Amino acid sequence: MLPFMVPYLTLDPDNSRVSIVSVHVQYPALVLHIFFAFIAMVAGFVQFIGRIRERRPRIHRIMGLVYVGSVFLSGLLALVIVPYIAVFTKSVSFLVLTALWLFTTWKGYWAAVRGKIARHRIWMIRSFGMTLVAVCARLLVPVLLLAYCLLNGFELPAGREGMIEDVLRVNVWTAIILDIVIVEWIILSRNT
Repeated sequence: MLPFMVPYLTLDPDNSRVSIVSVHVQYPALVLHIFFAFIAMVAGFVQFIGRIRERRPRIHRIMGLVYVGSVFLSGLLALVIVPYIAVFTKSVSFLVLTALWLFTTWKGYWAAVRGKIARHRIWMIRSFGMTLVAVCARLLVPVLLLAYCLLNGFELPAGREGMIEDVLRVNVWTAIILDIVIVEWIILSRNT
């Protein structure tokens, strides 16, 4: 994930991988969104280390609060960014992802507050699945490029750039669906 963050560490909008319309609103929101999403990803991975969860419950709670706080900050910043996404299918995919991310995280947090630990774990697995959609979407790009070629008889009807645009319109949707399927499979396999 770090290689995708590097252009934003310079704090120079010219290095952005996405089109920047507003350097005063969109770009700072994007940089902070990426920063907090990275914190959520790191904190989320730590939450799944059994030894910490079992032997150091205080650290688990603190890292959980860091995770939840980072998700909510990153999610709210995503709501600022979405209106700047020019392609409708992409903006809707990010809006749906943000809603799922915030919802699953809230359900997990609220279950923990109420002492419903089994529900908390299930909802946090779902939440972390949504956290990983950004990584999954990037990993799916080569697979989707190959699928595009296969489905078009190894011809590029819209040219190379058209192929890339088409793939980038569906990679987030594909990642959302794939992550939901994987997460629900994990949850169901643990309960059987």
